[in-house]
Amino acid sequence: MSLRSSPVFSTLPVFSTLVVLAAVAVMIVLGFWQLDRADEKAAMKAGYAAAADNPEVLDWPALGADGKPQLYRRARLVCAPIAGSSSIAGRNAKGESGLAVTAECLTPEGEPALVVLGWQRAPERIEWGGGTVTGIVAPGPRLVADPPVAGLQASALPDPSEVPDNHLAYAVQWFFFAVIALVIYALAVRKRLAGRDGPR
Repeated sequence: MSLRSSPVFSTLPVFSTLVVLAAVAVMIVLGFWQLDRADEKAAMKAGYAAAADNPEVLDWPALGADGKPQLYRRARLVCAPIAGSSSIAGRNAKGESGLAVTAECLTPEGEPALVVLGWQRAPERIEWGGGTVTGIVAPGPRLVADPPVAGLQASALPDPSEVPDNHLAYAVQWFFFAVIALVIYALAVRKRLAGRDGPR
């Protein structure tokens, strides 16, 4: 007996079967794509960790060979003048909540640069007319001053280990969805066969 002429195969709804199989195939592809992304993210985080351990100080904007800022590297810039300043929620080096004081700087070349000058517990007026700032290149990009300036406390420094990495969980999720789709479809087919073979 051929597969096509078997009772089970002949009772399968063709369109629904194709839709389910296509959906499962897409879910599996997405799962493997997330696994590839997990490997890429792991390599990227390893590069960030190596950058954080590099003591060499680069000149802002600390661009790499790809033309992008080298995140988590030490860098320096001359902030003169200050185009504006503000405060945002942030933590200090001890993990305490408060305000991170930021400055919108202009470099001597006229390029804008966002700098986190330091941390304070409550809003207070600061007097700082600009100058040389050394710190860590954080996503944004922005330069987190280390040491802080303008008499502020040290802000929490950017940590490459805090870069989110959910790709493995997403991969497991997609594979789980694929299995669930197949189980639901199998139960539906079983119910269909039971109804056909039951009393008439």
